Amino acid sequence: MKREQTSFKALYGKSFAIDASIELHQFLALIRKRDGTLFTDPQGNVTSHLIGLLTRTSRLITDYKIRPVFVFDGRPNPLKKRTIEARRKVQQKAQAEYVQAIAARDYSRAWSKVVMTGRVTGKILEDSKRLLSLMGIPWLEALEDAEAQASFMAAKADVWAVGSKDYDCLLYGAPILARYLTLTGREYLPSKRTSRRLIPELVKLSDNLESLGISREQLVDLALLVGTDFNEGVKGIGPKKALELIRRWGSAENLPEDIRKKLPQDLGEIRNIFLNSRVLKDYSLKRERPDPEGIIRFLSEERGFSRDRVEKVANRLGQAQSEADSQLGKWLS
Repeated sequence: MKREQTSFKALYGKSFAIDASIELHQFLALIRKRDGTLFTDPQGNVTSHLIGLLTRTSRLITDYKIRPVFVFDGRPNPLKKRTIEARRKVQQKAQAEYVQAIAARDYSRAWSKVVMTGRVTGKILEDSKRLLSLMGIPWLEALEDAEAQASFMAAKADVWAVGSKDYDCLLYGAPILARYLTLTGREYLPSKRTSRRLIPELVKLSDNLESLGISREQLVDLALLVGTDFNEGVKGIGPKKALELIRRWGSAENLPEDIRKKLPQDLGEIRNIFLNSRVLKDYSLKRERPDPEGIIRFLSEERGFSRDRVEKVANRLGQAQSEADSQLGKWLS
């Protein structure tokens, strides 16, 4: 996969459709107390995601004039239920191992497990959407996968790129995938109990298709061989082998019988999820004015945030909007 490192300075002023689910999961994994537990308000409501949205997302807006649009998952495709259930089991297993590690006073292992237990609940989604609205950031809910909706918006050039960690966006047709867009600093890797520095990077669909010598349709078939959120793939076939097969045989239907019979019977239906996704085609990306007073009331009075810190960020958002209005006025005059 061809990737190119970039910087927030190089992305100045650009717009992105951000996969909200992945972003919130990252905030829940990384923004925690020293003992690994999530930040909460006095009533016990989780606030780690709100800290991330307020501080990290606002900085992209105020410092780099980046224009985000958050896209939330809709109702999952029935074919994705197996993947969702597998993820739930991983979280449950991590929770049990966290409890064991705490009992054994193995706090390093406990941390590596607890960061895998964050779950995006209905309340977390509700609070996230409320804060985004108060910040003047547009958001929408997809019919199914947020990645599909975000990729559709990028393909229409309504946004410059998709902001997500997931390469599946390329299968959905995103012309440009921007990874690590709203994360700064370091990312904790639970399985290795270490962290790595995060540097924004761009993955361009056309460049990769040209480099691989295949079409987007063939890229989808390659993914079906390896495995996607909607099928398990063929055991023993990795990316390199899958590429060789698709280059040689052209499509999944033309593969040798011993391989083709290991692919799902609903192959065409799964392929269609990527190539003809169910997406909203009528949506608004209008950016509203931020509501500094509303942000302060929500976070400080309802969620127990430091009023001084919230005021600083809220006022910066308001100032950034005023500067944008001033620049627009000069351009129109």
